[in-house]
Amino acid sequence: GGHCIPPSIQPNGKEIAVIKTSKGDIRVQLAGDDAPIHVGNFVELARKGFYDNLKFHRLFPAVIQGGCPNTRDLDSAQVIEAAGNPWAGLGTGGPGYCIKQEYTTNPNNSHEDGALAMARSATLILRPQFYLCLGPQHNLDSGYTVFGQTVEGKDVIGELRVGDVIETIEIENAD
Repeated sequence: GGHCIPPSIQPNGKEIAVIKTSKGDIRVQLAGDDAPIHVGNFVELARKGFYDNLKFHRLFPAVIQGGCPNTRDLDSAQVIEAAGNPWAGLGTGGPGYCIKQEYTTNPNNSHEDGALAMARSATLILRPQFYLCLGPQHNLDSGYTVFGQTVEGKDVIGELRVGDVIETIEIENAD
């Protein structure tokens, strides 16, 4: 289950997320005008320190995913080990609520190279996990909400692997 609640933060459309990782920094222009619920939720979680010390836990050929709270107490080696085990629970953690999808309402819901988007479960309950695209992934446009675009650090995205650390996420230009 999980009740869909609106975020308490209304974005101004100018927010930039600085995702500080163990491989370097990634600067993402957040799409507060196109996906206000996702940006508001992401800004709220980032400010609370929700993402601090979480690990990237899934690497597909063209997507690196992180933000699962179940990785918080694991070191990088443990995350790498657990990533291959479907029973380890990586990727299943969430904040206990869901947010409404915006891929049907975002006029620019395009998985370009460097896009920042939100993962979701099969039941559409949205989780706080996000992923970054390595190259365009337009097959995902109709099912996942894009809520930002990398403006600096695309090279860092390409170097990220399972077990790498999200040290913290800082939000700039927020009200």
